This record gives sequence, C-alpha cells and structure tokens, in this order.
Amino acid sequence: MAKKEVVKVEHVGMKFNLSQEKVDNLKEYIIKLIKRELSFNEFWALKDVNFTLNKGDRLGILGLNGAGKSTLLKVVSGVLKATEGSVTINGKIAPLLELGAGFDAQYTGRENIYLYGAVLGFSKKFLDEKFDEILEFSELKKFIDVPVKNYSSGMKARLGFSVATLVEPDILILDEVLSVGDAKFRKKSEAKIMSMFDKGVTVLFVSHSLEQVQRLCDKAILLENGRIISSGDIDEVSKIYLEKTK
Repeated sequence: MAKKEVVKVEHVGMKFNLSQEKVDNLKEYIIKLIKRELSFNEFWALKDVNFTLNKGDRLGILGLNGAGKSTLLKVVSGVLKATEGSVTINGKIAPLLELGAGFDAQYTGRENIYLYGAVLGFSKKFLDEKFDEILEFSELKKFIDVPVKNYSSGMKARLGFSVATLVEPDILILDEVLSVGDAKFRKKSEAKIMSMFDKGVTVLFVSHSLEQVQRLCDKAILLENGRIISSGDIDEVSKIYLEKTK
C-alpha cells in the first residue's frame, strides 16, 4: 500500500531584508523610507530547500545556530510565507513553536486557557470538557487563578503545552518545546509526544539536544546557511552533524 504524503516542501527560499542603518523609531523609519534613504542587505535564511514526508515520518532538523531551523518550521507551519517555492500540507497541523506566545500577561491561567484555546481553534465547550485534564497535566492547580505575568517561563510553557496537545493532529511541529520546565515535566511531555507517535502522527522536530532528536526521530536533514547539506537516516545525518560541531 502506498504511503500517504503529508508534507511536501519544494524549492523553498526565505529572504529577509536587513536594514544597514540604525533607525530609532517608526516615524524616522517611514521618513527615511519615503526619501529612499534606507538601504538593505539581503539575507537568505533558507535557499532551495526540498523534502517530502509521509504519514508517520519523524524528521529531525539539525544545524548550528543560524542555520535556518526555526525559520523552516515557521514556513512549514504557515507563520511565515516563503519568498520562493511552495509548501503543500495534507492534514491538520499543530505548530508548537513558542509555547504561551498567545497568552495575555494580565489574565489568569484559567482565562488564558480559553484565550489560547480559542486561538488554536478549540470551542469553549471542548475546553470546558478538557479543563481538568489541562490542569492535571500542567500541574498548575495552585496557580490557575494567578495572572500569567507572575508565572515563570517554565510555568507558561507547561500551560501552553497542555493546551496545544489537547487534540491529536496529523502533523506536529516542535521547536525546542521539550526542553522547557523541570526534568520531571520534560519527561512527561516527551511521553505525551511518544504516545502521539503510536497513532501515526508526522513530526518535524528541532532541539538543541542531539540525543533527544535521535530518540524521537527516524530521519533527519542537516541545514547549513539555509541549505540542506545532508538528508536521510537519523544516524547517518547525526554523524555528519557531529563532525561539523567538532
């Protein structure tokens, strides 16, 4: 039986224009822009990136800092629109990029569950039904009615993870989200992701921990200066990556 193709990335490039001059405020920026006094450097964060993932594939994205890993995840998840090339997605996608980025610091944890849940497309009825499950998984029962501005970054990430993983998507995009919180919560988060694997979820994963990437992924790509320089089996690509880090 043919495998179902769920992600296809074709000739993707992502260009950013970096201003060469210091501009102190928006008014000054607009004046300089109108007078054509601004000059930019072109920076290609990604260039001619190609890969295909089938249902159940677990892809680790490796590379040194600045290689383009997070930019690639943002393009695949639709947060950024590629300058060139195309991304085709077949299925429901759940990007866990910046956990808790949709939170309002003035609102309590309880209020933010409903706010963040709405951003992710969950109904109030669904969140009502899942509220106790979120509370239990996040381990924030004592703090649920405290404003999120008083939360540590780890607490915010725990709450964000607990809401974002409520439903099982077809495609899961993970950017460093399994490195948040204490060791106990990291272990629990990883176990939750592993349970999704059993249901055939397709994963794109970025982590600073090579050991974690090797444990969770079966294939990998290695990015260098925005280009794929190696792709294939996780162990083979990991060896090349390790050579690069020496």
